[in-house]
Amino acid sequence: MQQPATPTEGAGPGMPLPDAVLADVMRDTGASVGLLYLLPPAERVLRLALVGGVSGQIAAPWARIPLEATIPVADAVRERRPLWLGSQEDIARRYPRVGLVLPYDFKLAAAPITSDGTVWGGIVLLWPIWHPADLSTADQETLTACCRRAAAILHRAADSGQAPQAPEEPRLLPAPHHQEIDPAQGAAALAFTARLPVGCCALDLEGRLTFINAAGTDLVGAPPGALQGHRPWVVLPWLRDPMFEDRYRAAVVSRQPTSFTARRPPDTWLLFQLYPDNSGISVHITPADTLQTDTAPHLPQPAEPIGATALYHLTHLATALAEAVSVHDVVELAADQIVPAFGPKALALLTVEAGRLCVTGYRNYSAELMTRFDAAPMNSDTPAVRAIATGTPAFFPTFADLKKAYPPAVHQDGMASWAFLPLIVSGRPVGSLVLAYDLPRIFPPTERALLISLAGLIAQALDRARLYDAKHALAHSLQTGLLPRTLAHVPGLETAARYRPAGHGVDIGGDFYDLIPGPNGTAVVAIGDVQGHDTSAAALMGQVRTAVRAHATAGSSPGDVLARTNRLLTDLDTGLFASCLIAHLDLPRHRAHLATAGHPPALLRHVDGRTATLHLSPGLLLGIDPDADYPTTDVALSPGTVLALYTDGLVETPGTDIDDATTALAHRLSTAPAQNLEMLADALLDHAERSAPRNDDIALLLVRPHR
Repeated sequence: MQQPATPTEGAGPGMPLPDAVLADVMRDTGASVGLLYLLPPAERVLRLALVGGVSGQIAAPWARIPLEATIPVADAVRERRPLWLGSQEDIARRYPRVGLVLPYDFKLAAAPITSDGTVWGGIVLLWPIWHPADLSTADQETLTACCRRAAAILHRAADSGQAPQAPEEPRLLPAPHHQEIDPAQGAAALAFTARLPVGCCALDLEGRLTFINAAGTDLVGAPPGALQGHRPWVVLPWLRDPMFEDRYRAAVVSRQPTSFTARRPPDTWLLFQLYPDNSGISVHITPADTLQTDTAPHLPQPAEPIGATALYHLTHLATALAEAVSVHDVVELAADQIVPAFGPKALALLTVEAGRLCVTGYRNYSAELMTRFDAAPMNSDTPAVRAIATGTPAFFPTFADLKKAYPPAVHQDGMASWAFLPLIVSGRPVGSLVLAYDLPRIFPPTERALLISLAGLIAQALDRARLYDAKHALAHSLQTGLLPRTLAHVPGLETAARYRPAGHGVDIGGDFYDLIPGPNGTAVVAIGDVQGHDTSAAALMGQVRTAVRAHATAGSSPGDVLARTNRLLTDLDTGLFASCLIAHLDLPRHRAHLATAGHPPALLRHVDGRTATLHLSPGLLLGIDPDADYPTTDVALSPGTVLALYTDGLVETPGTDIDDATTALAHRLSTAPAQNLEMLADALLDHAERSAPRNDDIALLLVRPHR
C-alpha cells in the first residue's frame, strides 16, 4: 500500500482526489469505514482509490468491482441512487456475496458520484451496529454533499485534460490520532501497564502489534522484539488458525468487542479480548480458566465459532456453485459443502413448481419422509412455505420453539433444531432450503447471517441451473427433431451414424447427416456443418438439410444439389456459412459421385483395409457466392468398401494440423475391426475423444455396400 498523501483540494496526475474528501465525510457522519471508488473513462469496472478505517488486506477483495456485479456500490452507481442496508441480515439477504465474505455486524450506505449526467464513481460508508436503524437526514445530506464535492473535483480535473484515474493501489487514510498526551501521563500509563498481572497489547488497524506489556510477553511466550511491528497470528505459530485472524477482522469491521481462546503449547489456554476503535485495537490477555462464562443453561454453544474456517467452506461452495450446470449439480454441491461447514444432520432443497413446493433433493432424510412433504400446496401453513411466502428465514433452536410457532407440528424427523431459509432471486421465490440438526443449536447472529448468504448463493445457482435444464431439454428436443431418428433402409447398403454435441452451451449445433433412398438401387448420403453452436445454427441446419433432401429427391447430381442449396443460403442472407459433402451412391454399378462445399474430405476403406483420403475438387462454403460451382467427382465403390463422412469436430483441435489429424483418423479407420459398422463408428469416436479434448460437435456417417 502507498503511504497516505498530504490532502489537497487540487487534482493531479494519478491523484485525482484529496484524502480529505473521504476523511471529512467519515468524521462528519461517524462512519467507521469508508471506501471511495473511481470509474475510469470508457471502463466498466469501479476501482478503489481511497480506504479509511480498515486495513489494505481487508479492502483488497473489493479493489475492483465490475459495474454488473451484485455489490452495493455497483448497484448505487449503475442505478444512480443511494442505498441503505440497516442490518446484517438485510445485507446477507440482498447481497449474499458481501454477507459471505464479511459476516459481521455493521450497517452500510452506498452512493454514486455524479455530475451533469457523468458517473465518476461511488462511495461506501460502514457504521457499527449501534448506529440508528435509519440513516438520518443530516447524514444523508452530508453524504450527498461529499459526492457533489468529489464530482466537482473530478469534473475540473477532466476539463483540464487530466482524466480521473485511481492509483495502482488504494491509498490508506491515516488513522485518527488521539490528543497529545503529557509525557508524564504517558510514563505513568506505561508504569501502570507494567505493574498489571495480566497481559495487554495494542494493534493498529492493519493488525500489527504496536505495544505489549511484560505480563503479555510472558503469557504469549515471546519477547517484545519478536512481536513489535508484526501481526501476532503470523509470528506466533500457535495463533495461525484462521479463526483468530477472523476475530481481528470482525473487530475492525464491526467495531464491536470480541474474543477468542487459544492454546499455547503445551497446555496453556489463553483468552484474548479485543476492544476496537477508529485508531486500533486494545487486547486484554488472561489465562482462559480465570473466565467465568455466562452461557444459556438449556442450550449448548456451537461446537466452534463461525469464522474464517466456515468462510473457507462457503467460499469454496460459492466457487463450485458458479460452475454448477444442472439442478442436480446444485443439490449435490449444496449437500456436500453445507454439512462440513455447519454440521446439519440432514438437508432438503425444495422448489416452487406449479403452485406447489416440491422436494428437488435431500440428504440424510428418508425417501418415505420426503414423500410426505413433497408437492405441498403453496397455501399450506408450514415453516418452509411461510419462509417463501414472507421471504423471511426462520430458526428454531428446539422443537418447543417450532411447536410454539406451528401448533399442529408433529415431530417426524427426530431432529433437534431447524433452519428454514427462503430461496429468493430478484424478489421472486424459487424454493426453500431446510437444514436440520440432531442437537439443539442456538443459531447466533453471525451464523444466521452466513446461512442467509448461503441461501442467496444457492438461490441464484438454482435459478441458473433450472434455466439451463429447460434450455437443455429444448435443445435436445430441437436437435432430435432436426436429425433423422433412424437412417432409412436401403437394400444392399449397411449404415451407421453418430452425433456428439460439443458439451457446452445448450448442447446444440449445426452438424447434420442424412440418407435419402433413390430409385433403382441408388441412394444419396449427405453430411454438413452450419457455422455456430446455438439455436440459430440449428434452425439453419434444418433448412439446409431440407433443401438438400428436396433437391436430391428430385434427381439432381451432387454438384447441382450443392449449387441450388448455396443459392438458397445466399438468398436467406443469415450471415452464417455451411460446409457440406454429398455422395450419390449407384450400388448396381459400384460407383459413387461426390461433391463438396468446403467440407473435410471423405475417407474410403477398401476391402483389404487400405484407406484413402478422397481429395475432391474444392468448392466454396455454402452461403458465400450465389454463383459458386461445385464439380462432381466419380469414384469406385466396390462391395465391402466403407465410405466415411464426418464433420470437422472429429479431426479439428486447437494446435493440431488438420492434415495430420485426418491422416491419423484414416489410420484408425484402416486398423479398427470393421466386421460391424456400429462398432467401427464407436471406435472412430473413441479415437477422436482420446486423442485430444473436443470443442466442437461431431457427426459421423458410415456406409458400406454389401458384398
